[in-house]
Amino acid sequence: MNWDDVVALAAELPETEESTWYRTPALKVAGKGFARHRTEAEGGVVFFCGLDEKAALLATGDPAFFTTPHYDGYGSIIVDLARVDPVQLKELLVESWRRKAPKKLL
Repeated sequence: MNWDDVVALAAELPETEESTWYRTPALKVAGKGFARHRTEAEGGVVFFCGLDEKAALLATGDPAFFTTPHYDGYGSIIVDLARVDPVQLKELLVESWRRKAPKKLL
C-alpha cells in the first residue's frame, strides 16, 4: 500500500479532498483533516481513532501500527503503509473520516 492507494480509497467517501496539512499531503472532509501522510523520519499515515482503539492496535505488537511521543494522549495512530493489511487500512480510513465529517454526511 502507498499514499496513492489511500487517496483512491478515500475517493469513495463523500466530500473528501486531497489537500495539505502541516505542509504534507493530506485528506480532508469538509475542510477538516482526517489523514496526513507524514514526511518525518518514521513516515506513515496518521489517522484519528479512539484512545481505546489506539491502545488495542498498539497492544497487538503489529509493526504496521505505531505512535510517537508527539501523539501521546491523542486519539490518533500512525500506520506503516508498507506493512498494513489493506482491509484494516480501509477500516481505519473510514473511521477517521467519520470522526471528522459533519453529521449531515454520516
